[in-house]
Amino acid sequence: MAVAASRALAPGVGPPQRITLEGLLIRRWQPVDLMARFQAITASYDHLGPWMDWLAEPPTLEKQRARSRMCAASWPTADHSFDYGIFDADGTLLGAISLHDSLGPASLEVGYWCHVAHTGRGIVTRSVAELTRIALELPGVDSVEIHCDEANLRSAAVARRLGYHLDRVEPRAKHAPAESGRGMYWVKHR
Repeated sequence: MAVAASRALAPGVGPPQRITLEGLLIRRWQPVDLMARFQAITASYDHLGPWMDWLAEPPTLEKQRARSRMCAASWPTADHSFDYGIFDADGTLLGAISLHDSLGPASLEVGYWCHVAHTGRGIVTRSVAELTRIALELPGVDSVEIHCDEANLRSAAVARRLGYHLDRVEPRAKHAPAESGRGMYWVKHR
């Protein structure tokens, strides 16, 4: 993800910190979520590691503590992300979703992962649909993008199901073991 000189969102503008869907709660990470997030990432390492450059090595509690501190310190985070956990009605962590303001003016990127024990239930699709809807209602945002490697069929399927348009496929650096080196750039316009 390249850092852009300008942002889509004006200071103080962003999505809500808490989003409720039927059976799901999408909310800003809290310090109390540290162990649940660490355990979910650890359990899902073999599932996520091939696709996530931030999981080049098995997760450590110290790295999760650092991420937890960054998420707690500001909204958006220092890397211009609005980071959420996805929870069920019982408070079980199902996955994560983020909205990144790093593409430049008028466009945001959504990223996501699902706990390996909860895949195939539409959790990510429903969460991405709602965060996309919210993002496209924000002032200054004309489009939302999903970026994934061409070989990441599950991630591309989320974009297709939600009516994102495949804008382009182009070479990009490989950052994770399963990546092909060809990036897919999906776009949904306001």
